[in-house]
Amino acid sequence: MITTFLQQTELEESLEKILLPPSDPNAEVQEIPGYKLVYADGACPRNYRVYKSNSMIGVIFQHITHWSNGVDSLRYAKPVDAAVGLDQFMKVARVSTTATEQSPTEEELLDKEFDSLTSDEWERLKKYVLTPETSNLVAA
Repeated sequence: MITTFLQQTELEESLEKILLPPSDPNAEVQEIPGYKLVYADGACPRNYRVYKSNSMIGVIFQHITHWSNGVDSLRYAKPVDAAVGLDQFMKVARVSTTATEQSPTEEELLDKEFDSLTSDEWERLKKYVLTPETSNLVAA
């Protein structure tokens, strides 16, 4: 039981260090043009969370001889290059996801759990008006 308690305490302490925001005075932050790198953990590679405009966009890794970002197989000489490569990948990923996703219909939203609805989905449902085709819905 003592071992479990110590392991739990160590885990909680390490999570606290890993999850420090870039604004925390105890966070190890590197500022590079357009990005903030916040040390998360690791020795080799060292793991850094990458922030752009106060939003985390991903993680990059500092190896002994190079930097990498985990989304491609390239080796970068500078951290800014790894961060830019990650940022460009995330932009492309967002565009392709947005292009392929279709928003659910109001009827599909009514089938979702209320807690899982976003504020935009709630707004859509507020404006939703039953039509003769959908008026056969029965309250349970």
